[in-house]
Amino acid sequence: MTGRLHGKTALITGASRGIGRAIAEAFAREGAHLALNARDPDRLHEVATQLATQYGIRATAHACDITERAAVQAMVQRIEADGVIDILVNNAGVHKARPFLEYSFEEFSQVLETNVYGVLHVTQFVLPGMIARRAGRVINLASTAGKGGTRNQSAYNASKHAVVGLTRCLALEMAAHQVLVNAICPWVVDTDMATSFISEHAAVLGIDAQQATANFVANVPLKRFVRPEEVAAVAVFLGSDESSYVNGQSWAVDGGYTMI
Repeated sequence: MTGRLHGKTALITGASRGIGRAIAEAFAREGAHLALNARDPDRLHEVATQLATQYGIRATAHACDITERAAVQAMVQRIEADGVIDILVNNAGVHKARPFLEYSFEEFSQVLETNVYGVLHVTQFVLPGMIARRAGRVINLASTAGKGGTRNQSAYNASKHAVVGLTRCLALEMAAHQVLVNAICPWVVDTDMATSFISEHAAVLGIDAQQATANFVANVPLKRFVRPEEVAAVAVFLGSDESSYVNGQSWAVDGGYTMI
């Protein structure tokens, strides 16, 4: 631990597993207190307890669905009743692979509700406190899918393009208040979500998961998936004082994928 986030409090959505869990641990290791959000209360409480015990920080669990605006407002109010939110990490997200014409309206909407409107709800309730203090960081988890087109995941790509666009607009609006807004755009991260991602694409293409994995890895120069801790390291940088002049950027963590 180097204490790069010592004394800061971070609200992290989707924190019970995968990228969010890795970011929570990296932040705790750097001395941040944590307000953790996800839908599964049992798993979330387990993560909060483990990190608080292991790193000697304060970690609270706040289970709610970020697509439910009133629940998000209540969550933020509970957190701010005990202190401020210095860093917001909008990580919660869902993925559903389909050819465009095979998406039902409900499926397409579900992806947008979580990946776009979830970010909208949480950020709109957190920003007023940051503006009042003239300090804060917002870190949005987008994707390389927010930087280009890919087959059979138009809902996901549309949602992540929206997150990148929202990041840029908020960075411009919030700069006057000394609140910095950036995004992280990973390629496929080696998590539970990646397993379902591969399975969905394999089903769409009529191949097995092993072949789908090989096809994906063949497209990236480093020939492997991203490790969650590699995304978390960038989040730590963006939440720390080291990134005090970084604003409106969408950081690719992709092994060179978007280069080719």
